[in-house]
Amino acid sequence: MKANLILMKQGKLIIFSAPSGSGKTTLVHYLLQQPELNLAFSVSAASRNKRPNETDGKDYYFISPEVFKQKIKEDAFVEWEEVYKNNFYGTLKSEVERLLNACKNVIFDIDVKGGLNIKKQYPENSLAVFVQPPSVAELKKRLQSRQTETPEKIKMRIDKADEEMQYAKNFDVIIINDDLEKAKKKAYQTVRHFIENKTG
Repeated sequence: MKANLILMKQGKLIIFSAPSGSGKTTLVHYLLQQPELNLAFSVSAASRNKRPNETDGKDYYFISPEVFKQKIKEDAFVEWEEVYKNNFYGTLKSEVERLLNACKNVIFDIDVKGGLNIKKQYPENSLAVFVQPPSVAELKKRLQSRQTETPEKIKMRIDKADEEMQYAKNFDVIIINDDLEKAKKKAYQTVRHFIENKTG
């Protein structure tokens, strides 16, 4: 499988996954601001519409469902998932290779199943972190406060979060985000320790 060639190169893969609204994106942005970690963000591809505050190529590579399906056929993804009907997310092989070729450690802000798929492919070279909300009720409150989605969409996300929480035990580390500063500190310490310890 072509993707396994990535293992031949330097650099480590840092995977952050969580139910939507758990705060993983905030933690990833914090870690990216720490130069000593030498991190670069893996921009995922998404087939959904761009939100007003998002930038193509920075937050996601926004492509149509038709183009996404074509890339699946071309085996262009390390992992991909149809999160909701015709709503795809995935990690392009070309993106990961680009960052590793730049001698960076690659950090992913990714769906729970996608994160586990990457971990499964690169068990020795990756760290999988699950960011857990204090409770589903708190998660619902956070999603509502964003004011970016309809009540129906929020209910879908909450139902999905219930399912995703069952996967937490399959991750290397669980960070409970009930206090953001503590969660940042834990994330930093965990990632730094993993990067500084040689694998293989």
